[in-house]
Amino acid sequence: MRSGKGATDVTVVADGDAAPRGADGLLAAVRGEGLRPAYQPVVDLQSGDVVGLEALARWPGIPGATPDRVFAEAARTSGLIALDWACRAAAVQGALDAGLGPDVCLFLNAEPAVLARTAPRHAVEVIERAGSRLRVVMELTERSLLVRPAAVLAQVAEARDRGWLIGLDDVGAHPDSLALLDLVAPDVVKLDLALVQRLPARGQARTLAAVMAHRERTGAPVVAEGIETDAHLEQAVALGATLGQGWKLGRPAALDAPPVPRRPLRPQPRPAAAPVTPFDLVAGLDVQRVARKEFLVAFSRHVEAQAHNPADPPVILSALQSITHLTPGTRTRYERLAAAAPLVALFGADVPAQPAAGVRGVALADDDPLRREWTVIALGAQTAAALIARDCGDDGPDADRRFDFVITYDRPRVTRAARSLLSRLAG
Repeated sequence: MRSGKGATDVTVVADGDAAPRGADGLLAAVRGEGLRPAYQPVVDLQSGDVVGLEALARWPGIPGATPDRVFAEAARTSGLIALDWACRAAAVQGALDAGLGPDVCLFLNAEPAVLARTAPRHAVEVIERAGSRLRVVMELTERSLLVRPAAVLAQVAEARDRGWLIGLDDVGAHPDSLALLDLVAPDVVKLDLALVQRLPARGQARTLAAVMAHRERTGAPVVAEGIETDAHLEQAVALGATLGQGWKLGRPAALDAPPVPRRPLRPQPRPAAAPVTPFDLVAGLDVQRVARKEFLVAFSRHVEAQAHNPADPPVILSALQSITHLTPGTRTRYERLAAAAPLVALFGADVPAQPAAGVRGVALADDDPLRREWTVIALGAQTAAALIARDCGDDGPDADRRFDFVITYDRPRVTRAARSLLSRLAG
């Protein structure tokens, strides 16, 4: 669903003016003309209280200007960032005008990689006026995680710096993204409506298991979208959702008076800081050891082998110092990993954008300290393993080079190490 997207100055079609139609109408909508935010309730399934509102962009005065068509036109005409901010600012302004307070969460959808530095001045002013008056949950779509992981992580860090919470929308629509759930660490998880409106199949069971594991680890509330019937409501509760959204619970509408829940939703924000390199996380730990490269190769292969778990295929991230260490055998092995894992990426000096079929590559800058490290990470919904090593700087044969190293299965540590690598991966 399209939510309160951003801000530039919003022009409203006045009563009696002729509304633009067809292609002209879509272009006018992209410019923010006729934009009206609507707000759909997010309901506590136990008490029935409205604990949140999702802001949705609407253009009621422009025929044919559905959200999907408007945003598609914005993408085609390079107007997506401006439109995103226009919608976001309109949603925030509408909530402020209605007197919404921090006891009700305001859910705002966000396009991937729309960062504050791209915001028009008017948008910044509106967002800053919100301040502590609103409890904002910025919703990211699951589809964006694998496509632009670095941009999404930057967006998450920026939102958390602002004091906003993070919601992950449409979870289950793209199951491969589940491996990145811990990297975003959403404060709220919203299940895709297909999980609510159909009996779960085997693939959906994988999604639900991942969501349940995340909720058990973090306490993040789960929202079931698309509740339109009693049967949908029954299934939502069976899936473990505590919150719900859909026409049975409330349709999108103008916000005239804010709801007052008896038990407000108060998810706890989670830190999103990533270390400069993975080894920064483990330097000085008692479990740190020293070994030669030939000794560590077996541990590297063990971590890589996690990609072949069909029930929980993880992302595989490897820092190999330099392209010179990508031997023909390693290239073939990583091509096989890419066929099984949702995301495989290699980092090192002079690594090309696609070092092997299906593998994404990142060339490290000359001054990047990651060039001294050898790291292999496997991170999935129920998998967390990493070899994290730093070159001791020895001369001599390659196989005899020594590394300070740690093998870790600590999920928070593996997750932060993965964030460090993914922050370098361009969208």
